Amino acid sequence: MSRSADDRNHDQRDDRTVEHERVRETHHEVSPDAGKTSAAATFALIFGLSALLCALTLFLSPFAVLFGLIALVLGVVGMKMAKRPLVTGKTLAISGLIMGVLGLLLGIGLLAGLGLFLNNDTNVERIENQLQQFRDQLPTELPSAP
Repeated sequence: MSRSADDRNHDQRDDRTVEHERVRETHHEVSPDAGKTSAAATFALIFGLSALLCALTLFLSPFAVLFGLIALVLGVVGMKMAKRPLVTGKTLAISGLIMGVLGLLLGIGLLAGLGLFLNNDTNVERIENQLQQFRDQLPTELPSAP
């Protein structure tokens, strides 16, 4: 039996495809559809960064604790999801986890320090005196418009 020219061309293309795949595997090329980044890992990074930024301000430190806890949970979930085939994002999850823990610790430290500061009667009296001085400096009447 004789094979047609189309069958031989088809076999040659298959051989080239197999060879190309083998070369790609040895050179560690990544195809565009090789994997998707875990959404949990991405959100862990976002919440971790938010926790760290909130911890750097005194007034937003309660949010730093909240965002830090969320980043902690999402970071662990993102690391577990990154172990699945075709899912990436382990580095994002670890980064979010680290920033979330730092933000959480800084936020708790600031809240604890603020609580200790405000539980001291001398500090509270000093703040009340300064507020009274500011109130005394306020004008009693608004200037009239010409």
